[in-house]
Amino acid sequence: MKTYRMIQVGTGGHGAGWCELYLPPNVQDGLIEVVAAVDINPDALKNAQAFLGLDASQCYTDIQRAFAENQADFCTVVVPPAHHEEVVDAALARGMHILSEKPIADSMAASVRIAAKVRRAGVKMGVTMSHRFDQDKTTLRDELRSGRHGALDYLVCRFTCDCRKAGSWGKFRYRIPDPLMVEGAVHHLDILADLAGAECDSIYAQTWNPRWSEFSGDSQALVTMQFNNGTRAVYEGAKTNAVGLNDWGQEYFRAECERATLTLDHRRLERISYEPASQRAASRKVQSEEVHLRSQSKWSNTWLIEKFVRWLDGGEAMETNVEANLQSVALIFAAIESSRTGQPVRVQEFLQSFVEMESSG
Repeated sequence: MKTYRMIQVGTGGHGAGWCELYLPPNVQDGLIEVVAAVDINPDALKNAQAFLGLDASQCYTDIQRAFAENQADFCTVVVPPAHHEEVVDAALARGMHILSEKPIADSMAASVRIAAKVRRAGVKMGVTMSHRFDQDKTTLRDELRSGRHGALDYLVCRFTCDCRKAGSWGKFRYRIPDPLMVEGAVHHLDILADLAGAECDSIYAQTWNPRWSEFSGDSQALVTMQFNNGTRAVYEGAKTNAVGLNDWGQEYFRAECERATLTLDHRRLERISYEPASQRAASRKVQSEEVHLRSQSKWSNTWLIEKFVRWLDGGEAMETNVEANLQSVALIFAAIESSRTGQPVRVQEFLQSFVEMESSG
């Protein structure tokens, strides 16, 4: 397998994590070589120098110059969603493949437009749905796919934080519309769909922003979903609660199955097996069994970077390629639409309407 040359676009904020945590293991494995970095903030480029060993001459504030002066197989997109499309356009002009942070873009129309551009250009684009590929959620998915627990009936997800003060969850999120949906629930609704193992048929959401919140857009949500295989899901998302009961990476999931209840809470997965009612006294204490988490060397974005370059090398397409990821983007924008209209939204029809608009345009 060849070593793929890449340009990191975005080195501040979450981009700092890419420089320090996600890219180095793949550099060490010989999968990638970071040849340049771009950020509009010169100070943020220090992260690329400190953690990736780049020289100052390899760090740019001008993306066009960076792309012109460095031969690369692909670039990353680790900038706010409103700027994703301009980075994608610059990469496509150079024939580069693209690995982007979620969501594809900050609107449904832009997301569909980007997918169409990538398709026409004949390049590969992946989206890093990092939470789905975290250790605890992967183990829960494995359990559900194993068949040991019978049919899946419904799912519950709780994600609650105290980030009401501006700046406690990055700066730009306090200025954009629908920050919870676009920057938080994009992961959680994606995970629920993945655990359900089917496309979402309908979604109903209520989103709002409490008076004590310093967000400009809606920071709280209650969502119900029904999937094409009959599975249902309930989501509670909150960024402005008094306390963070289930903050980032510590989410609560519950899967109600035919022969067991599976609970994931603060990265601990437990199974409570079904017993016939005749064998269980009403007052009997429920006994749970811990399920040990799957072990491997890479998780989250680190794992997804490897998946992406192996796809570039002729391997299996990554699960979160841009076409497949339109399903995840459709969930959040359909939920936003539902909240604004007060009505459930048929997700597949919603997505198809934007695909048809792009095709006719």
